[in-house]
Amino acid sequence: MLASLIPVLLCIALGWFVAKIGWVRDAAIKDLSNLVFLVLTPALLFRTMGQVRLQDLDFRPVVLYFSAVAILFVGTMLVRGFSKRAAAEALACVFSNTVMIGVPIIQFVFGDDALIVLFTLVSLHSLILLTSATLIFELADAREAQSGGSTPAAPLWMTLAQAARKSIIHPVPLPILAGLIFAQTGLQLPSGLDKGLQMVGNALSPMALLLVGISLAYTHIGRNMRTALSIAMVKNLVMPGLVLLIAPLLGVSGLPLAVMFVIAAMPVGANVFYFTQRYGVMQQEVSASIAASTLIALATLPLAIWIAHHL
Repeated sequence: MLASLIPVLLCIALGWFVAKIGWVRDAAIKDLSNLVFLVLTPALLFRTMGQVRLQDLDFRPVVLYFSAVAILFVGTMLVRGFSKRAAAEALACVFSNTVMIGVPIIQFVFGDDALIVLFTLVSLHSLILLTSATLIFELADAREAQSGGSTPAAPLWMTLAQAARKSIIHPVPLPILAGLIFAQTGLQLPSGLDKGLQMVGNALSPMALLLVGISLAYTHIGRNMRTALSIAMVKNLVMPGLVLLIAPLLGVSGLPLAVMFVIAAMPVGANVFYFTQRYGVMQQEVSASIAASTLIALATLPLAIWIAHHL
């Protein structure tokens, strides 16, 4: 287990180091993120899912994962109250970094077979969470707008339809769906194209982990430390704990449980910050929580992986 984590930690540390000595500047992070998210990730997703038959997929691990998400999200909203601020905190507590950190770690630690389990979740992760979160945010926004004497800018059904469309026409779900459709045809990619996609996809894991280290070098938690740590501890520890508790009820065990457990222990995903920007709430707190949960994950993820190997 330790041997599989060494390259992960080494890549993150190397990214942090090259940023600290000025070889990669803050301004380059956005371009590097685009390279990882828009080029490397779709290549790996399409090629992997392009070899999978729908009848071979097991959706019980996905049901397990979203059961834990629902309990934690609703629980946070009940405790914090129905508001945009509560919705932002609840989303941060359940939205995992499934691609930028999840894919390389799952691949390094559990191998390519585990990617099938992960990509089954990833294909629905953004669609379900982003659409559901949009519904909650819009309802909370409408409620706050009415109490403030103003009205929503657009009909709710239109906003939700746009959210659903954007969740599918997206660099993550789209290549997964395209790969699955291609696999059902029984066709094979030309050898040259397949090798090219393989080369590009293989670059994802080290590049994404280097980018995590670079981003950490330029992120400051600052005065939002208390809120950031609170969200990070819930995301990194409570979320995977719920997955373990629910798993026996759904009969999920072995590799699928290990993958869902480790993914649940991933730090907060960046998509939460985009929501806070859109709705103008908790931007600094969520940004700090992403950094805090990523830093804490350097300690909690090895523990989660150790537990996963004993499941």
